[in-house]
Amino acid sequence: MKDFNVVDYGAKPDGISKCTDAIQRAIDDCSTEGGRVVFPAGEYLSGSLLLKSNVELHLESGAVLVSSLDEADVVDFSKDFVDDNADTGWEGGCFLYACHARDITISGFGTIDGQGRKVFYDDEPEDSPKECPLNVKGFRPRMSFLEDVENLTIVDVTFKDAAFWTLHMAGCRNVRIENIRIMNHKRGVNTDGIDPDCCKNVIIRGCNIVSGDDCIVLKSTAPMYKKYGDCENIIVNSCVLSTCCSAIKIGTETYGPIHDVIVSDCVLKDCIRGIGIWSRDGGEIYNITMHHISGNTRNFADSVLKKAAIYSWWGEGEPVFISAVKRENVDRIPGKVHHVSIDHLMLKSEAPIVVAGEEYSPISDVKITDSVIRMENQSGKTAMVLDERPSVNGRREMKMPVVYNRGSKDVFVEADIQIGDSIRELFSSMDI
Repeated sequence: MKDFNVVDYGAKPDGISKCTDAIQRAIDDCSTEGGRVVFPAGEYLSGSLLLKSNVELHLESGAVLVSSLDEADVVDFSKDFVDDNADTGWEGGCFLYACHARDITISGFGTIDGQGRKVFYDDEPEDSPKECPLNVKGFRPRMSFLEDVENLTIVDVTFKDAAFWTLHMAGCRNVRIENIRIMNHKRGVNTDGIDPDCCKNVIIRGCNIVSGDDCIVLKSTAPMYKKYGDCENIIVNSCVLSTCCSAIKIGTETYGPIHDVIVSDCVLKDCIRGIGIWSRDGGEIYNITMHHISGNTRNFADSVLKKAAIYSWWGEGEPVFISAVKRENVDRIPGKVHHVSIDHLMLKSEAPIVVAGEEYSPISDVKITDSVIRMENQSGKTAMVLDERPSVNGRREMKMPVVYNRGSKDVFVEADIQIGDSIRELFSSMDI
């Protein structure tokens, strides 16, 4: 395999000089012949890079590839998209970009740095809880947007400090993501870890993810579903996940079906929700299997200053949250959620298991078995809240049983749910 050393192309590893042109020339030459674009130890500042077929982007130990936050340096990949879902947030461009390519690899023990620390800041009062979402300023590109890549491999690399989504893969096929670390600011909003969007045949294994939004979230966004169809055949295994949102999530964007998903052998550390399944936009979610998941879920503090805006985390510490509800101000029926099997959960939590459908979109055939859930007040919460955002139901304070079941049929829960004295009075019932 031939190496194309970026230093030989004029890239300066000083962290100050913009190396975009030099790195892109190395990628272009490598794509013609096939091989590796190699980053030796050092710090390389760059604008958007177009990854091409037959290229392995290889960061040696000590190499840091740094994303520019100058909007003039960043590709606006979404300029031709038509999307009626404002929550998707396509604006902002991306750092690492690929489209209609094959055989792309990102590898090595180096780091890719999104410089999120420069866009997040804390403006809360000194005496406020230090868990609330950070405020944002300036330009926030995605760390990557990889569209229609066949045979995509990402191994060993550390992704650090994303300003927005970290790994957004859209319409990709035959994907392997293994042994990577994603180390984002846990209070940084929209810093998703891995987002397979209308992808097929994906394996995510052995990853360590810290994020301020969902760690691993499967989506079928409107523009990608129109191009690439279902999100299907996804395996997630042996990951350690920590987030102020959901550790494992399916949805919220669900314009097309998401199905045949297996998640297993994962550890959750201080996540606001463990397993989340949201249907909002018409696509069915089915054939979902999750098992052997341990750790804890808990509530996190919201902003004191801006509770009405985005500065409020979604969720209350639910171990499992399954929801099929209309979006607010959108007359669109959510897709059906059915055939979900969850077993061998071992979680400490502080909110109910929630299965919440509606007459127009019932949830069916859900089994949660062979599990132990210990309910303990970990955050000092004083009331139970049902948070169904984004939806017409919104967020409302109410007492609930330890399993809240609405608008569903054939839901079976067989679990040892232990309720500690610190939280007992917040539930309406101890019944399953």
